[in-house]
Amino acid sequence: MIQRHEANTQGRDFFVGDIHGQMDLLDSEMSRVGFDKGRDRLFSVGDLIDRGARSLDCLSLAFEPWFHGVRGNHEMLALNALLIDNEGDWMPHELWMSNGGTWALGENLREVKATLEAALEHLPYAREVEVDGQRIGMVHAEPPKDWATLWQVDGPNRVQMVWGRTRIQQQDETPVIGIDAVVVGHTIVGAPTQLGNVHYIDTGAFHTGRLTLIEARELLA
Repeated sequence: MIQRHEANTQGRDFFVGDIHGQMDLLDSEMSRVGFDKGRDRLFSVGDLIDRGARSLDCLSLAFEPWFHGVRGNHEMLALNALLIDNEGDWMPHELWMSNGGTWALGENLREVKATLEAALEHLPYAREVEVDGQRIGMVHAEPPKDWATLWQVDGPNRVQMVWGRTRIQQQDETPVIGIDAVVVGHTIVGAPTQLGNVHYIDTGAFHTGRLTLIEARELLA
């Protein structure tokens, strides 16, 4: 469900919005900040795939030692379409295709399945990172009201964490308790947006050409 990371004493930590197969944009942003793969860490809010031609390359980022992502709704759409026995029901496949999964039609399907299955082992629902003595949480879409529930056996609704939009739709500025800041994606915003202690950083890279990559310390300023 959740993975915790101790402070990075060797370099910097960054968070990046929904990548959606836009590997070239990611490479450009990492170059802009002088990202050092031997010292720095990159935390991704998920949706590595779909709507972009280099989705398989982006999914493979999950295996890099400097990359730490969570699963987004598009990884879950692909999981439901490719890795679950749907007993002849084509709806999950059609749902994935209609939401940007057509990139897979040009790839070796066995490779896509194998990569997805292996990548999901590296993509929990949530991560928590220590930065300068404070803690930053990360989920794809919407955090629980109390971060501590993530550690409970009957924890928060996973569907909410991957698909939820209630907080941003209601412009709810109530802070998530039990954590200093939370970073999410999923809902496209014109610019990085903060509601309470929740930071929305999906700036619609696949559509706008703008991929947000922000240093962790800026979220705590």
